[in-house]
Amino acid sequence: MTQTDAPLESSTTFQIPGMDCPAEEQLVRLALASLEINALFFDLNQKKLTVRHRIASSDILEKLQPLGLGAAILSDEQVIATPATAASDASQTRVLLWLLALNGTMFFVEVTAGWFAESAGLIADGIDMFSDAAVYGVSLYVVGKSAAYKLKAAKFAGFIQILLAAGIFTRVAYQVSTNAMPAPDSMIGFSFLALLVNITCLYLVAKHRDDGVHMRASYIFSANDVITSLGVIVAGFLVAWFSSPYPDWIIGAIIGFIVFLGGIRILRL
Repeated sequence: MTQTDAPLESSTTFQIPGMDCPAEEQLVRLALASLEINALFFDLNQKKLTVRHRIASSDILEKLQPLGLGAAILSDEQVIATPATAASDASQTRVLLWLLALNGTMFFVEVTAGWFAESAGLIADGIDMFSDAAVYGVSLYVVGKSAAYKLKAAKFAGFIQILLAAGIFTRVAYQVSTNAMPAPDSMIGFSFLALLVNITCLYLVAKHRDDGVHMRASYIFSANDVITSLGVIVAGFLVAWFSSPYPDWIIGAIIGFIVFLGGIRILRL
């Protein structure tokens, strides 16, 4: 097939003034997941999104406008199509299997350690690991499937996050009601282990973050996990420094809120 005979698709660039961080990027990806879109290219610095597609540009704009980010079409042109390959799907599957295994393992490790150390932060971080394992498992299921399947999978993962957030808040409330004093050494040690695992997951999924909404969600959750693990480590040092359980309760509640907010954002799409 010559270049002139190659199939064409539209390349539309949108200006999105309110899109300036990965959280808004994730919302945009999920909002567009039900459409038959070939590729998304984000430029957060310039607040632009380029979409490769074969549907009407107005259909894409219609999905973006309810997000309240001020989306508008900058340009629209025809380009040579670049379809995804089976090799890419196989690579995604291998990465997601590793992410699922690592996060599933750390869920059991952190929750068990948090239970014996009476640490709400460790338990919350472990449950957050489980929520990510659920996301990776769902993402694994939809590799190679249609955009509509990927949107349904993302919303199912969002529902799971809401339930897990409720579990985190319940545990934090129990710790407060019993005035439990956590073991800071365990908080720091096991959270550092979780941090190493999360950095590994982030490295594995980074090169696939533009391969669809399911992979981008996996990347963002891995990035958030690095932050939450650092938060538990800091909380452990503060517990030791002040001989107070309050830092542990606070970080547990913060992680619960992060998990809850992520689930709500997904379910609203």
